[in-house]
Amino acid sequence: MAEMKNMESRIAVKSFIVNNRQELLLLKRSDDDPHAPGVWEVPGGRLDIGENPFEGLKREIREEANVDIEIMNPLRIHHFTRDDMQKITMITFLCKPLSADVSISKEHTDFSWKHLENAEREIVPSFMEDVKIIRKYFIK
Repeated sequence: MAEMKNMESRIAVKSFIVNNRQELLLLKRSDDDPHAPGVWEVPGGRLDIGENPFEGLKREIREEANVDIEIMNPLRIHHFTRDDMQKITMITFLCKPLSADVSISKEHTDFSWKHLENAEREIVPSFMEDVKIIRKYFIK
């Protein structure tokens, strides 16, 4: 049965949280994470079955970083297969933080606010397109 669960398709949401200094919130995955251990990424995660994507995104951000957000714009949708073979449809969003304090969960080992220009060099390559979209269409 566990093999069947990994083959399921899931919807995930990720938040590109950009503050008024044009800094992006990045979280570092724990070294024992089953998918992409130790990489810097943006907060978010898989939705519960039937969960509203907007409410699920806010829940994930509170769980992972203890930050409340305002969802500004959707960025893009992309599909991939996780390291554990689970198929994911991911929706990414541009968000702004409603609070400045960050407190990470046990899923992550560190956090950092990186200027958008520097963030492109730090995050996993699959998120570089989202940063380019933010810089091109949303940051003046």
